[in-house]
Amino acid sequence: MNRFPSIGSAAELMTLIDEIGFLPLLDSGIYGFSAEEIVDEDCRYVVFPDGGWDWPLWKWKGQIVTEMPCLYGKFFAGKAGFISQAWWPDFCNYRRSKFPCPESDTIEGSILDTLRQEGSLITRELRAACGFNGKGMRSKFDGYVTKLQMATYIVTENFVYPIDKRGREYGWGWSLLNTPETLFGKELCRKDCSPEASFDRLVRHLRQILPEADERQILRLVG
Repeated sequence: MNRFPSIGSAAELMTLIDEIGFLPLLDSGIYGFSAEEIVDEDCRYVVFPDGGWDWPLWKWKGQIVTEMPCLYGKFFAGKAGFISQAWWPDFCNYRRSKFPCPESDTIEGSILDTLRQEGSLITRELRAACGFNGKGMRSKFDGYVTKLQMATYIVTENFVYPIDKRGREYGWGWSLLNTPETLFGKELCRKDCSPEASFDRLVRHLRQILPEADERQILRLVG
């Protein structure tokens, strides 16, 4: 049984994220613990007979990360989700203890330095700026960016969509990437306690909001 309320709007989803602190966008491996599973039926993905599609939940992402605001990125075993500002310091404190900031002479460090210098960039702009051109480079680059998101050094600031001839947005959109420090300041990425204390807080909280989840599932979320 899903223990979270059915969601019918971006505002309701923001309220829930603020309340529980963590919410994967799609299937998390824990029944009912994703935005995809808790939104109302008419907010889910649908394909029309003419080949078009609609997915209100997908369109809410930008509104949520900019208006709430909260942190969004591939934080949960390489899958995307939301983390409230209230819980980000502990999450960041623990994850960065496992994945120290990469040195500038590494590929990950070079990517991070480029983003810090250039500011907000969509993924393909960052890829080009880092020289990842040619066959097979896109998937390799995306892998490095996912690692940096898992380590909490890169987040999604917003989503950018192409515009058709009628001035309407279309397509799946592109992630506009940035660093959490640039968006919210260095203080949000600091916690005045040990990584172990943050880990304990995270685990206790997730056990409380997900009593049906087993220990393996909880630890997979915490990372």
